[in-house]
Amino acid sequence: MRAEQDAIAWFGDVGIHDRPRVGGKGGSLGELTKAGIAVPPGFVVTTAAFELFLDALEARAPIRAQIEALDATDLDAVTALSQVLRRRVEQEPMPETVEQAIATAHATLCDGGDAPVAVRSSATTEDAEDASFAGLQDTFLWVLGAADTIARVRECWGSLYSVESISYRRKQGLPEDGVAMAVVVQRMVDARTAGVMFTRSPLTGDKSVITIEGAWGLGSAVVSGEVTPDRWVLGKITGEISARDISDKHVEQVPAPGGGIVELPVDQERRQTPCLSDDELQKLRDVGRKIERHYGRAQDIEWAIDKQGALLLLQSRPETVWSTKEPARVAAPEANPLKHVMAIFGGRK
Repeated sequence: MRAEQDAIAWFGDVGIHDRPRVGGKGGSLGELTKAGIAVPPGFVVTTAAFELFLDALEARAPIRAQIEALDATDLDAVTALSQVLRRRVEQEPMPETVEQAIATAHATLCDGGDAPVAVRSSATTEDAEDASFAGLQDTFLWVLGAADTIARVRECWGSLYSVESISYRRKQGLPEDGVAMAVVVQRMVDARTAGVMFTRSPLTGDKSVITIEGAWGLGSAVVSGEVTPDRWVLGKITGEISARDISDKHVEQVPAPGGGIVELPVDQERRQTPCLSDDELQKLRDVGRKIERHYGRAQDIEWAIDKQGALLLLQSRPETVWSTKEPARVAAPEANPLKHVMAIFGGRK
């Protein structure tokens, strides 16, 4: 294995068609980078690195064959096998060539220092147009140092064998030979505000609006449902803000001393203050339209605005709720624009 060439791929060198090599998240971040969208820099630990690691495990005892033999409805059997496989992944030494390649790339990304990074699972079947693995594998935020980054990469590999991930693949009938795990390593955004944006109404399917949801601090609080976000509905073409729903944002997730994140109470002054200005909403609308045009279909986008006011995109995946429905079932524009706002949001990673 040519260590760095095979184990590591930089965002600027890959695109969405490289999903078999860099997974759904890695391919999307590369695609956004190539399209000129502002994305925090990073690299992907490729599926080739994962396969090298998995080959050593398979040589001693099967993994993929055991998963394919499972009955998807037998939760006890899935749970028992998940525990065994994750333990094996945690105990197996990482190939030296892979470990060195990650350490070298980390030094390049962080200018030789310990700048915080996000370590994010990127499965090959993640964020596909007909199925989404979003939220089924691990993500680690504000990771400090190469050694901790390498450890978190191993944990992301292990999360491919979580109960939720195994169950999903078995229910979908996905062959294990087509499943592999890449891992994204990306510079963290010290976010003032973060959230998600849908370029199609997540509730009604209306293509004429964009829904934006956000809260103070890192976006992890929004996507996990720990805080009720502020919500806006904008006309996709006109930019008219037709709905505002400003919530009581009682907590925010921020960097913790020594790495990781911590949840803190929001000061009283900001709790019911909108986390985005109207100008920032229009900037989000503009970039949402640009990404939708690039992909040619509705998108579910994660974004952050740093403490200097810069807008950065963290992920864009195909919208999968309405795209799988019959076109005739797409709702007409609602008289009450608040109906476009999604009440419950699923977890993402």
